[in-house]
Amino acid sequence: MTISDDPISAGAVSPARMPLVLWATVFLVLICVSLVATNGWRSWNARAIQLREATVSTANYARLLARHADDTIAAADTVLVDLVERIEIDGRGSAALQRLYRLLITHTWEMQALQGIFIYDEQGRDLVNSMPQATSGNVNSAGREYVIFHREHLDRGPHIGRATQSGATGEWIIPVSRRIEHPSGAFAGVALATISMDHFKEYYAGVDIGKDGAIVFAHDNGRLLLRLPFNDDQIGKDMAGSPLFQRLSTELSGNAIFTAKIDGIERLYSYRHLERYPLVIAVAQSRAEVLAEWRANTYIVSSGMALLVIFLALLGTRLIHQIGRRAQTETRLRQSQRELQASNQTLQAHALEDGLTGLANRRGFDAGLCEEFARAMRHGRPLALIMIDVDYFKQYNDTYGHPAGDACLRSISAAIKDSQSRPGDLSARYGGEEMVVLLPDTSLEGALAVAERIRATILALQMPHAGSSFGMVTISAGVAACVPLRNNCGESQLLEAADQALYLAKAGGRNRCCAVSQ
Repeated sequence: MTISDDPISAGAVSPARMPLVLWATVFLVLICVSLVATNGWRSWNARAIQLREATVSTANYARLLARHADDTIAAADTVLVDLVERIEIDGRGSAALQRLYRLLITHTWEMQALQGIFIYDEQGRDLVNSMPQATSGNVNSAGREYVIFHREHLDRGPHIGRATQSGATGEWIIPVSRRIEHPSGAFAGVALATISMDHFKEYYAGVDIGKDGAIVFAHDNGRLLLRLPFNDDQIGKDMAGSPLFQRLSTELSGNAIFTAKIDGIERLYSYRHLERYPLVIAVAQSRAEVLAEWRANTYIVSSGMALLVIFLALLGTRLIHQIGRRAQTETRLRQSQRELQASNQTLQAHALEDGLTGLANRRGFDAGLCEEFARAMRHGRPLALIMIDVDYFKQYNDTYGHPAGDACLRSISAAIKDSQSRPGDLSARYGGEEMVVLLPDTSLEGALAVAERIRATILALQMPHAGSSFGMVTISAGVAACVPLRNNCGESQLLEAADQALYLAKAGGRNRCCAVSQ
């Protein structure tokens, strides 16, 4: 039937009506997509605003807490500077130590952040401290980290040690210390101020970071001093390998989203180094909590928008359906045409298949080789070819007859199919007892491995062959590969290389795989 014979008058859609269905569908889709896109943009913009406000909030908190920590430590360090100067000038006589003791008591009382102030000699012995009852000479701290540090380092600056528990009260403290020297410059002891961890905990408790928020106070090297929510086991933990401290190692301050290794919660972090001391502060809010309100609003608005889109879609679909019913006759005619095309395609596929083995025939292989070769050249990817020949097949036919030979070829073809691992590989009967396997995107080594697997699979079938020196059916395989874009290899050259490799396999004694590089 030609186009002029279509029964338009019998119910097919006229050309004038086709644009109406098309434009109605396009209009409906545009309306629905526009509504969805507008809602999506509004929601995404609201999310960005929420995150931006949270970032500003955490950055302000981080700046505030860093300033507080800096000022707290600076106040303690100022006391230490004065004490070091006094003891180096006034000496360690009884009267000097008594005056120093009263001064320590005064400083400790005036600074609520201080847990205590201690002066140790070069042997780590307690000279004087601010505890309620002085224990001068009774405590030896030679093994303490801060004493060892100042004994080994000539730096006169402040040293902030690891958080530890006070031996006197058992509470957690942060030690700040300075080196004391003899007039000769030799190590003479340590002046130590211990800052109560509770001071920072109470101050941080006033920061609104949400239920799953966190505050991190640590050394620059990642050694944790304090973390809220507070946990004794986390104090002193090495966090240098965490994403936060990897970022802090290269930046003075910033914002980022990380998943904490400690509890696995994703948070929005603002972090900064202290101005005067090798310490860092990080304030974090849970990303889920920051977006909770946005998420709830988005669910409500999106639900209403979804109902509106569904209503419009149903209404529009009904309208389009009414228009489309008039196209049913033409649709049946088109369906018949598609079925005819499908039948033609099936016949064409059978024309490219070998009737005996079920593999592609020579025509199908030639078409596949041409297509894959062009693709390999276009993308600069390797293309490999395996050429297979059944050893002593003429003797097999002479011994067992041609029907048995056909059955043997079918078994070998099935083994070749089973050895394929990718849908894009092509197996074909090249002629007689020769088979080929085309392997796109496969190197020479990979193709040789496939060939060896095929050879082993066929050998494992244990098909008797009295006319073979091996006593069973075996194959020889030649393998070749090339990258057309790189060395200008041609299709015929690839076939010749595989045939040459097959010749080498047969000349080498059969039942083996040989490869020739291009």
